[in-house]
Amino acid sequence: MEYFKKILVFAKPYKAYALLNVIANVFYALFGTLAMISLFPMLSVLFKQTAPLEQAPIWEGVSEIKTYVEAYLNYFVTQQSAQGEGRALIFMVGLIIGMFFLKNLFGYLAMYFITFLRNGVLKDLRNALYDKSISLPLSYYSEKRKGDSLARITSDVLEIQHSFLSILELVVREPLTILFTITAMLVLSPKLTAFVFIFLPLAGFLISLLGKSLKRQSDAVQKEQGQFLSILEESLGGLKIIKGFNAESVFGQKFKDSTQRFFDFSNKLLNRQNLASPSSEFLGIAVIGILLWYGGQMVLVEQSLKPELFITYMSLAYQILTPAKAMSKASYGVKKGNAAAERVLEILETKNNIPEAKNAIDIQDFSQSINFKNVSFKYQDQDVIKNLSLHIEKGKTVALVGQSGSGKSTLANLISRFYEVSEGAVEIDQTDIREIKQRSLRQLMGLVSQDPILFNDSIYNNIALGDPMAPETAIVEAAKIANAHEFILQQPQGYQTHIGDGGNKLSGGQKQRLAIARAILKNPPIMILDEATSALDTESEKLVQDALEKLMKNRTSVIIAHRLSTIQHADLIVVLKDGQIVEQGSHQELLKLKGNYHNLVHLQDLNS
Repeated sequence: MEYFKKILVFAKPYKAYALLNVIANVFYALFGTLAMISLFPMLSVLFKQTAPLEQAPIWEGVSEIKTYVEAYLNYFVTQQSAQGEGRALIFMVGLIIGMFFLKNLFGYLAMYFITFLRNGVLKDLRNALYDKSISLPLSYYSEKRKGDSLARITSDVLEIQHSFLSILELVVREPLTILFTITAMLVLSPKLTAFVFIFLPLAGFLISLLGKSLKRQSDAVQKEQGQFLSILEESLGGLKIIKGFNAESVFGQKFKDSTQRFFDFSNKLLNRQNLASPSSEFLGIAVIGILLWYGGQMVLVEQSLKPELFITYMSLAYQILTPAKAMSKASYGVKKGNAAAERVLEILETKNNIPEAKNAIDIQDFSQSINFKNVSFKYQDQDVIKNLSLHIEKGKTVALVGQSGSGKSTLANLISRFYEVSEGAVEIDQTDIREIKQRSLRQLMGLVSQDPILFNDSIYNNIALGDPMAPETAIVEAAKIANAHEFILQQPQGYQTHIGDGGNKLSGGQKQRLAIARAILKNPPIMILDEATSALDTESEKLVQDALEKLMKNRTSVIIAHRLSTIQHADLIVVLKDGQIVEQGSHQELLKLKGNYHNLVHLQDLNS
């Protein structure tokens, strides 16, 4: 329940619907009880057990409530019977139908109001999860499976929604129904009701034993669902490799193993959950059976209870079974939902290890330099960058080179604050980037990665991501500068052509030019380029390289270089090895040193 208390925060905007639901449930429970009580005068007419009473009884206090109710009902029936017993019977039937109509009307209204509450909580919870998911740093998803996050946003949230309904019924409708019913039973026969109180708690205790392991089993089901969703997400993302290596059977077996575990866990969970209804009904009927025996003794042997009163009483007692069953199922649902809520809250309560400073500032422009001051960075206790210092002046092109794992991409990620430095500081214009609002910092930067990330949308919208408010003329101009305009016009719907998942309808060079057009439209003063031509054919490389040169013009550029021939004209080339700068200078200066850079160039010349 501790997790549901936190989830209830999301219900605050819908408290008006919650209040209306409670009011409707009160009337639902009240009219449900009155519908059963109204059987008594009808049975009195049928069995001709009414003692004619011409004057209305006088109220003599709560202690005499049973006598008063009986007398008033007799008086009421006497008044109706004065115009004929048939008329009295019709009136009684109409009264019962009316009570059941009002009960069901308020039952519908209760469900009507709670629908807005449930769906509103579902919407807000998913929105909060999405916002939290995209606000978390990249390092979070280096350790977590994306499929598990998808499972939490979809099935776990849906489980909470269903449980949310259950817990409201548990708290309001069903307890009220039981309360009103037992109150009526007390009025009709305190002695018989005392007998009920002996056996109902025992039945409730036995039912509760069945639900103790539900949370643990439900947690296993939800985790396994996240597992096979992860396998599915990875399979679809790497479908070309899977097919190319004939690995369908390998991944198919992984998926089948996961779904088999899900099958086993789900069977255990549902079989335990399915015990709720039959076990609660059986135990309830057992109590009813005992009541029939004991009440029968009171009617037939002791003659201390009228037959019509006993039938009405038993109808009320049987009415308790429905809410008792609902409460039993609801309590099982709550245990399942508690496991789902725990998984959802794990994301919502995850601390962002790249927090926004309390007094973070906005910066509108970049005017001087980027500085790395004694920067160190560790990832999972492994040193990636070690005590590195670097000065990048505005307007200069700086290339980062080195073997794989030398720290090139990490340095670029530290500038954008995708990762947080472990020691030292990264400064822009003498201001520590930790003191700058992240949105403001990233507004100064454009990013073109080696693997261009495009979205399943139109070409126009993919470019417009650089500046959503830009006019169409600016988008077309950006595409022209990126050497993309011509191929775009050749597409079936031109700029409105949808490019498929990840842009899979386009070639590598076309995707890269769209990514460059997006960066050109943003028009940032700082460009971070993860070598964008390394995986392209010669013709595409020339077009992309030309677009990149236009993009870098009059900008500060940080290039992660794999193909060294593309960065010979950089103002500064920084050679990294094991997270440290081992050489820096121009292309010619570094060649003269005949060190690490010279060796890298020589190796690439040999390979080419």
